[in-house]
Amino acid sequence: MNSFFPPPADLSRRRFVQGLALGGTVAGLGLLRPGHAWAQAAHTGQPPLLSGTDFALEIGETPVNYTGAPRIATTVNNSLPGPILRWKEGTSVTLRVSNRLRVPTSIHWHGILLPFQMDGVPGISFDGIAPGETFVYRFEVRQSGTYWYHSHSRFQEQTGVFGPLVIEPAGRERYPTERDYVVMLNDWTDEDPEHIFAKLKKMSDYFNFAQPTVPDFFRDVREKGLSQALAMRKMWNEMRMNPTDLGDVSGYTYTYLMNGAAPAGNWTGLFKPGEKIRLRFINGSASTLFDVRIPGLKMTVISADGQDIAPVPVDEFRISVAETYDVIVEPQDDRAYTVFAQSIDRTGYARGTLAPRPGMEADVPVMDPRVWLSMQDMMGAMPMGDMGHGGKQGGMDMPGMGDKQGMHMGTMSNLTPAGMPKVRHARTEYGPGVDMHVDMPRTNLDDPGIGLRDNGRRVLTYADLRSLDGPIDPREPEREIELHLTGNMERFMWSFDGQKFSEAKPVHFNFGERLRIVLVNDTMMNHPIHLHGMFSELEDPSGQFIARKHTINVQPAQRVTYRVNADAPGRWAYHCHLLYHMEAGMFREVVVS
Repeated sequence: MNSFFPPPADLSRRRFVQGLALGGTVAGLGLLRPGHAWAQAAHTGQPPLLSGTDFALEIGETPVNYTGAPRIATTVNNSLPGPILRWKEGTSVTLRVSNRLRVPTSIHWHGILLPFQMDGVPGISFDGIAPGETFVYRFEVRQSGTYWYHSHSRFQEQTGVFGPLVIEPAGRERYPTERDYVVMLNDWTDEDPEHIFAKLKKMSDYFNFAQPTVPDFFRDVREKGLSQALAMRKMWNEMRMNPTDLGDVSGYTYTYLMNGAAPAGNWTGLFKPGEKIRLRFINGSASTLFDVRIPGLKMTVISADGQDIAPVPVDEFRISVAETYDVIVEPQDDRAYTVFAQSIDRTGYARGTLAPRPGMEADVPVMDPRVWLSMQDMMGAMPMGDMGHGGKQGGMDMPGMGDKQGMHMGTMSNLTPAGMPKVRHARTEYGPGVDMHVDMPRTNLDDPGIGLRDNGRRVLTYADLRSLDGPIDPREPEREIELHLTGNMERFMWSFDGQKFSEAKPVHFNFGERLRIVLVNDTMMNHPIHLHGMFSELEDPSGQFIARKHTINVQPAQRVTYRVNADAPGRWAYHCHLLYHMEAGMFREVVVS
């Protein structure tokens, strides 16, 4: 455990993980009208439902208590999460958002296609909503599926301003079910997010208490041999990173929530044996990737980021920050099932229950062991045994040991004879804000990611996704833009191409053009990248369209490509959806003109 910054003394480790059985918002457990198709019993804690075309939302302060320590959250209509907003494709919606806070606020409609003035990003698409003011959002609903909304003002997304969006299709549901539940995942902290950010800037691994130890070294010597164990330690030391750095903020300060309930609160969705149940998973966290499974039940994934896909039966899936996945389950037995969502760093979990009757519970699984980053997470596609010279190890530039000045370019045909993409780094990547460069990133989309590889369960990967509605545009991309996801972990600096937002010029799209975006992750962390206003059409490694998404998670040392139709004129945000990464600089403005 880190001796310089111990975890808060007034709360036990168990209290952080489990939370309180009755914790939550004072006003956030209200019931829907009996008989309503979405009505739930009191024990579910399902967010209130608002449906129609005209909505009044208030952002204000609400007392909460998740850990035994009363706190004030920022909430929408006194609920955490905010109310489920249910729209219908083909209608026009009006949303009057009033600010009852003492500071400016905003609402961004994540993944929704709309005029840029309605997108809700202060400084990009509007000025924000001043204290005491009301902003009227009005736009046509041009899509269906599961989405969400959240504040885009400083750290309000961390403190409670978020909620689910469910949009009914204009016609019939492609996958009808008897029951339909939102399952929103969040990470709550009793700490002021400003303090969390300040701690990360001073010590990036402040919340990581799983540091490598001497016994770990001797274990690696036994398993890999002395020379390889020493080489791995040398590499980690030179990169000023460690192989257990899977997340910035951990369960030592987070309590993980499911529909606003801590694990001890046990959100419950009811069913009758034999029914088809649709679960709309939304990761509305600030920082946490979750691995989701329901022991004893096969899940069939039917939608990704609101877009219908060919059904994929799985045991487990990883949901990155800001992603949504809809799954169908069909419990046949008169028993309870645990809905289990463990954090990627295995420091905590969100938990709920599917049950035939209120009050039933099933066993909560033991969290999987924390797995260290592997060589492919650090070095990309270079074979593990290929340790280069002149300041490089494998496919990676070591910090401060190279002086390469590469041009910023890349094409789908720009491959090595072995089929690996060549990478050239922008000149701006060589500075104090970048401590790592990956020269041979991996392109595999069939990797479930760190902690999920070869775990004995069928785990969803991006390679499994197949959008049923095809690409938006049959044209091949006519231009390509390559951006590198960069950072200095020790200094907690994050950027695109080594330039944080305050230093970078906007990225320009020509209105009407078909683009290919190439993202290369030069870091050892996952980055969920979100382009506002336009869908990102994910490609396989050969450049073929596979799935339409609004958030693309780029794994460590990975290269992904996707197509974009620049059909939305205006100014748009483009950023990593890890909130503290975005605030630290991994943000760009995209101008479509």
